[in-house]
Amino acid sequence: MIQSMTGYGKCVVEYKGKKIHAELKSLNSKAFDLTTRIASLYREKEIEIRHLIQEALERGKVDFVLWVEKEGASCVAPINMPLVAEYKRQIEKMQQELLLPEPEDWYATLLRLPDVLSHTEVEELTAEEWVEAKKAIEGAIAEAVAFRKQEGLALAKKFREKIDNIAKLMASIEPYEKERTDRIRQRIQDALEQQLSVDYDKNRLEQEMIYYIEKLDISEEKQRLSNHLEYFIQTMEEGQGQGKKLGFIAQEMGREINTTGSKSNQAEMQNIVVMMKDELEQIKEQVLNVM
Repeated sequence: MIQSMTGYGKCVVEYKGKKIHAELKSLNSKAFDLTTRIASLYREKEIEIRHLIQEALERGKVDFVLWVEKEGASCVAPINMPLVAEYKRQIEKMQQELLLPEPEDWYATLLRLPDVLSHTEVEELTAEEWVEAKKAIEGAIAEAVAFRKQEGLALAKKFREKIDNIAKLMASIEPYEKERTDRIRQRIQDALEQQLSVDYDKNRLEQEMIYYIEKLDISEEKQRLSNHLEYFIQTMEEGQGQGKKLGFIAQEMGREINTTGSKSNQAEMQNIVVMMKDELEQIKEQVLNVM
């Protein structure tokens, strides 16, 4: 079954005092267009992350975010004890040499000095943590795919409804076809007999009428449109990745409907053609969302 290109997925995995968040949003696009914002710790895995997302989503404008939320204790900047001790030693030495008073509040004095509170550790991505981060990424992707499938079911239902409407409208033209033929014949005969008042060869007139009516015949257009309608449903049921193909079929449907309209010199038929065009336009709009 078809999938929509609209999707959203989010997953959170906990690992050693961290919450690893992965979030993914996708919209329709002619090709695969991925934008990422990845926490610095995981940037070395960006190519692998992109591959995972593209393999699952195939098409669409995709925004992906991967970030880490740390627990309060792990966010606190550590006190650089050796540096504090060295600051205190130098202040005491300065105090003795310059005969300065001792600081009233050693804590306030020392904690304001440069680099006393700082993160000095450099995090490295371990294989164990990457396994957990990958779970978050795959979880977000799985949610987005499930969302796309759900949207795809809704699109398929709408497409079937619109295709059925077009088929019924095309069938409703049939009663007007014979009526149109009789009207054309009668209008020409009236013109010859009443307005022009001339004698004419009825056999020759019949031949010309047949030729003229064949030019307005829409049997082939109806058959081709019927084939396109069936092919659209068949393609839709083949599976995902059919969006472009469905768009091409919709274009062919439009050609047959337009030709029918150009051959319909009767108001009732033209009104039906307008309604078919409206149904088809709604299909074309929604096909843009199909992967």
